Amino acid sequence: QVQLQESGGGSVQSGGSLKLSCEASGYGYSSYCMGWFRQAPGKEREGVAAIDSDGSASYADSVKGRFTISQDNAKNTLYLQMNSLKPEDTAMYYCAADFGCTGSPDSWTVFRLTTWSQGTQVTVSS
Repeated sequence: QVQLQESGGGSVQSGGSLKLSCEASGYGYSSYCMGWFRQAPGKEREGVAAIDSDGSASYADSVKGRFTISQDNAKNTLYLQMNSLKPEDTAMYYCAADFGCTGSPDSWTVFRLTTWSQGTQVTVSS
């Protein structure tokens, strides 16, 4: 059974940086994607960044150039480096495994088998 343990959220001022980590246990090779979603109060969940089985990354337009997704296969850990943070980045961030990440984040596909982390709060103040 796949489990995702997320860490690294917090509060920063606008322009600051945070790095999220997501350690996966019980997770082997998958043809699907791993990545990050976020949900702000009163808004729908949105895809932020994903990495596919070939190691190719994709990003939401709102975070391109500011966020970087990466993975350390030896540590079974996924990362999200967030730079130049803005107040509109404030949200609960979730790590997810086994979802489809073809095309833009609006078209990413969450499956019944998709696994989610517990979520971590990121708050950016102006």
